Amino acid sequence: MSDHRAAVRHHTLRTGIVEFDNGAGSVISVPCTIRDVSGTGARLQLNSSAWVPEQFSVIFSSGLRKACRLAWRKERLIGTAFADGYASPEEQAAMMTADEQSRHRLGIGARVKAARESRGYTETQLAERIGVSPAFVLQAEAGEADIPLYQLMHIADLLMVSLDGLVTGPAPEDADAA
Repeated sequence: MSDHRAAVRHHTLRTGIVEFDNGAGSVISVPCTIRDVSGTGARLQLNSSAWVPEQFSVIFSSGLRKACRLAWRKERLIGTAFADGYASPEEQAAMMTADEQSRHRLGIGARVKAARESRGYTETQLAERIGVSPAFVLQAEAGEADIPLYQLMHIADLLMVSLDGLVTGPAPEDADAA
């Protein structure tokens, strides 16, 4: 279970459906709010106090259907683990809207830029050290390009920050206000 809790979570407030067989041959569909998702599961808030079995499916608004198992429950809030393990990058993209993906990319870029500047690197110096063009660094920091995980790991090591901090840390403005 620790792998599931360690996965990077992406906040998303969207509607979905929890669907399961009630044991009598009928399929029950319960509306829910998908509060956040990761590569390993999702946190759901049920819109009713319906009983949910150990195994069920979550249907995202994109039409993606993921088989899940119940990981934990606290009143109407439930944690799920994907039954087939990690969601593919394509499935993860389908779990988030384009706006959510854009905000996430922008946040990562801003945190990379803040870490780079605090270590005194220029875009060109960082680009040389991770093996990309300075234009790519500029685009990534502006949230216009995805940074592959292996490059994010390299950047985190080079700038002496945690990978979690780059991916899910507070926005640089929030860090200044604290």
